[in-house]
Amino acid sequence: MLKHSFSLICFLCVNLLSFSQEVRCDVEVNAQQISSVDQSLVQTMEQSITEFINSKKWSGDQFKDFEQIEFNLLLNLENRIGNETWEASLQIQSRRPVFGTSYTTPMISFMDNDVVFNFSQFANLEFSETQFLSNLTSVLAYYVYMVMAYDYDSFKKKGGDVFLQKAQTLVNNAQGSDYPGWDSDSKGEKNRYWIVENHRNARTEGFRNCLYEYHRLGLDKMESSPDEARKAILSALEQLRPVFQNRPNSINLRIFFNAKYTEIVKIFEKSDEAEKRKAVDLLTSLDPANATKYNEILKNN
Repeated sequence: MLKHSFSLICFLCVNLLSFSQEVRCDVEVNAQQISSVDQSLVQTMEQSITEFINSKKWSGDQFKDFEQIEFNLLLNLENRIGNETWEASLQIQSRRPVFGTSYTTPMISFMDNDVVFNFSQFANLEFSETQFLSNLTSVLAYYVYMVMAYDYDSFKKKGGDVFLQKAQTLVNNAQGSDYPGWDSDSKGEKNRYWIVENHRNARTEGFRNCLYEYHRLGLDKMESSPDEARKAILSALEQLRPVFQNRPNSINLRIFFNAKYTEIVKIFEKSDEAEKRKAVDLLTSLDPANATKYNEILKNN
């Protein structure tokens, strides 16, 4: 009996330990733009941010190691005000595995230029989902939730709802804090406020539909049925047409195409001429900034 009880305990421990945190973030803090910065402080900041993101439980879901959502975070320190206040930019790049392949598709590519926070050598990173305690942890948590929302939306229609609500709560809590990036009247609809607002707004619902169809019905079937997968991806991109018509300057469209344009070109290079033309006409209208790159699709046979 004792032997069986011990075996059961070992089994439960192994299974509990086999689960991981939801995200795996590679953090880099760069202070090259600031002279005379103690590198031990920079290393402490990098380690503290890494532990905050990778050690916290961000949802109630169970994740295996291979299921972890991976992303990179680059914090560029640009100015130091006094001993503890920092002005910085934050670059976020996330990715998602594609079913049946070793390929990972880029999901988010965004640079936040409005990151101001306090940090000192021996300070603890305080965070609460119900109140604003620290701009650094609020910004970090916000982007973790957005990374998770994008990922979940790509596997299930509107699967990221819970994380969008959490990100929205952080925005609401931070408003009135005097820190930049949280209000609707700053940066021409291209800040944290507008990213989550655009993602949740009914007028831009096609964006979330696109995330699901592009990945689950398109990329995840590219290995087994490439022709059908390309058709699904083109249909998914069509979902962005009303989004562009309603919000031509949507920051979410910019984030999507910044991450995807190279991949999209490679996908449609293998299409027939009719599909190539249809894809290029659509893409150049939705993402004119990358029109030259999309036109390369027509030159490849």
